[in-house]
Amino acid sequence: MKRVILSLAAAALLCGAPVWAQTSAEVSAGAVKSAKSAAHDKQLEVVQEAVDAIVLTQKVLADLDKNDVKAAKKDLEKAIGKLEVVLAHKDAPALLPIDSAITATEYVGDAKSVEAALAEVKKLLAVGKVQEARRLLNTLQSEIDVITVSLPLISYPQALKLAAKYLADGKTKEARDVLEMALGTMVQNEVVIPLPILKAQALIEAASKIAKSDKEQALKHLEAAREELKLAKALGYTSRSDTTYKMLDDAIEKIEKEVKGPNKAEKLFEELIGKLKEFKEKALKSIDTQKSEK
Repeated sequence: MKRVILSLAAAALLCGAPVWAQTSAEVSAGAVKSAKSAAHDKQLEVVQEAVDAIVLTQKVLADLDKNDVKAAKKDLEKAIGKLEVVLAHKDAPALLPIDSAITATEYVGDAKSVEAALAEVKKLLAVGKVQEARRLLNTLQSEIDVITVSLPLISYPQALKLAAKYLADGKTKEARDVLEMALGTMVQNEVVIPLPILKAQALIEAASKIAKSDKEQALKHLEAAREELKLAKALGYTSRSDTTYKMLDDAIEKIEKEVKGPNKAEKLFEELIGKLKEFKEKALKSIDTQKSEK
């Protein structure tokens, strides 16, 4: 005889009972998990020819260290050939991804603990304990970082060709200088996705779906969303949106009063979710820096 074990949620469905609403912690955890998955899906694919060109450039420098100019010329020719393949495409991008990574750091604490940490940072700086202050300050983040390192297709191939000319003219020092400079022109792009804002949006969306059926849990979601927005503000995540943290807090308060009263907050939820989506999109930050591949 086969035994069938049903989860509580499945059993509730079969019995016609309502499925229990997720807790605020579960909604937040689900939002972070979905964001990580979305970030991986959007991760740029590495261009292998660009990676090969970097590796070959480094090999050329190693050849020159051994005074093997013949091998250096051969490897440099291969590197140029790798990029010529990419340049042959009319839609070749200006930046060729050679490396990509996603990191996630979740702050465990609230706005008050952030304020306490910032006060401690100020005290440490006041007595010259810069490194201790830096380490503490580095903990004050709650975000997903999508980091992409790219080869600049406009300048890198030209640098390789110039180095090849120098080698042909017997100017190995000049060739080395050009190649080392080229390896220092990689562009690193970092997209920062603030987790507290993302969690707040998910919590408000979850509250809108259960405001009628589970008023108590909906109010818990709204309070949790308020705390996440306070945390986002304390951690310094700003948005280019015209909407402010104060406006979002006021909107949450207005919805709370409506849910506790007549409970006809559908329009208010819709407006707040729209504002928060726009606020979140304009809170994303893209940072470009140069990175050396030497």
